[in-house]
Amino acid sequence: QVQLVESGGGSVQAGGSLRLTCAASGNTYSRKCLAWFRQATGKEREPVASIHTGGGNTYYANSLKGRFTISQGDTQNAIHLQIDDLKPEDSATYYCAARIGGCWPGRELAAQHYHSWGQGTQVTVST
Repeated sequence: QVQLVESGGGSVQAGGSLRLTCAASGNTYSRKCLAWFRQATGKEREPVASIHTGGGNTYYANSLKGRFTISQGDTQNAIHLQIDDLKPEDSATYYCAARIGGCWPGRELAAQHYHSWGQGTQVTVST
């Protein structure tokens, strides 16, 4: 099992940037699939991006490419999500998710693919 803690959320004005961090603990196995999802009030949870910590491959939701960058931290137990040019529609709770053993091809952005989830960090973007 993996414990995930997100941080870095907050309230920002449109056009600003945020860097979210997800710290994983409880399982030091190097090959993980770590992902960011988000859920806005009244909407379904949607994928943002994922990364295979073993090889560094990244995957992005097509609709969100360009302003979001997922990266690995100094260790394979931390990832970041850089969000630039924030828009009000980016307001949501951002969740980190993990799967031990790496990403399964074709399922990198499927919520059902992940077995551990964090509590989320809130991002609010104002005009």
